[in-house]
Amino acid sequence: MKYALIIDQGTTSTRVIIFDQRGNIIFKLMKEFKQFYPYEGYILHDAEMIYNDVVELVSMALTEVNIDYSDIIGVGITNQRETTVVWDKITNKPIYYAIVWQSNQSKKICDDLIANGYEELIYDKTGLVLNPYFSASKIKWILDNVDNAKELMAEKRLLFGTIDSYLTYRLTGGIHVTDYTNASRTMLFNIHTLSWDDDLLQLFKIDKSMLPKVVSSNAIVGGICEPKIKNICNLEICAIVGDQHASLIGHTCFCEGDVKITYGTGSFMLLNTKDKAIKSNNG
Repeated sequence: MKYALIIDQGTTSTRVIIFDQRGNIIFKLMKEFKQFYPYEGYILHDAEMIYNDVVELVSMALTEVNIDYSDIIGVGITNQRETTVVWDKITNKPIYYAIVWQSNQSKKICDDLIANGYEELIYDKTGLVLNPYFSASKIKWILDNVDNAKELMAEKRLLFGTIDSYLTYRLTGGIHVTDYTNASRTMLFNIHTLSWDDDLLQLFKIDKSMLPKVVSSNAIVGGICEPKIKNICNLEICAIVGDQHASLIGHTCFCEGDVKITYGTGSFMLLNTKDKAIKSNNG
């Protein structure tokens, strides 16, 4: 029997789950973490705390599960998506809290861009509405408001990533990547060219050197080399997927026209836009 180790890093908790090759859960751990609300509309996370929780849970899982570690064939990461981390690649430390996807602190940046007529341009390139929900305005807020951030960016010391990217960077000792599902939620990624968009980077005044390489969701990224995690050295991260994109597959939406919509707490709706068939977990 072979196994997969999954890191599910969500908005309020982190989970580590080990699946067997038939898709059965054989072990699961979960830890909630603190939310920070310093001002009205601000929702922040401590990215360093999240990373330490991941390391702790993976170590505990490997200690407690009754399997041969050599039978774990890979690690997958699924994550809250638009949440934004900017860190110094010299120190590996974030220069500010992670700004959560729900946070509204960059609303003025978006309002100013809308007032100046950039809404249609951004929608055409990214498929996203101009809103503080997405990562681009959060990065700009950090650059505009954190001491020395612009200077560090000019020195090519700053890196940006959503949570998947930050965890991968730390776990692998410096591999800076994200996948298409997470990149597509940053409001900096051109969905037609499948690349970071130079016009949008210029608009938000973000240096391209900050951005991760974009890889396929099932790319073999690299081996884990975190010394605090025993028995897993060089086990490879071989899947990165944003959580809602992952749940699309989890709900077996495999065909053209299949859509999964999450609404409310724990509710979902499945439909096929071609034949209008609808299925919901509440009838």
